[in-house]
Amino acid sequence: MSYVMVDIEADGPIPGDYSMICFGAVMVTPDLDCIFYAKLAPISEQWHPEALAVSGFTREETLSFRDPFTEMQRFDAWLSDHCSGRLMFISDNNGFDWQFINWYFHHFLGRNPFGHSSANLGSLYKGLVKDTMQNFKHLRLTRHTHNPVDDAKGNAEALLHMKNIMGLKISL
Repeated sequence: MSYVMVDIEADGPIPGDYSMICFGAVMVTPDLDCIFYAKLAPISEQWHPEALAVSGFTREETLSFRDPFTEMQRFDAWLSDHCSGRLMFISDNNGFDWQFINWYFHHFLGRNPFGHSSANLGSLYKGLVKDTMQNFKHLRLTRHTHNPVDDAKGNAEALLHMKNIMGLKISL
């Protein structure tokens, strides 16, 4: 199984009506050196300025980003080139991140190579420490910047800590 840590930034709360602006993915391996990054042009005229501000981009900048179809094809090829076995989508907020990746894959490619499942890093940590009030974010080494590559890498570092230090049984 290949674990792929993903983080996305969007200009609104749901895919289709709003756009995924950029996303990053990191193959969860000991060295975390297999990274993907894409910036996507908006698919909608709708956007929330406060949501877009989180990404650090202006609307004008996003209009010059690459075609989403091309970027999803590129991500699909990257997954095929770097993954083996079943793919497992994992993120800090999989309810948000997965919905955008899933929608974009289905809308542009007609399928999602991750299938219908995803894993939530925060929930995994809560189960590992047996406390629903605990948070994993102190385990990140890379600072959380809202650059999706930085954020995916920090989350992958936290997952590796859970495996290597805390004894999480996971096959990478």
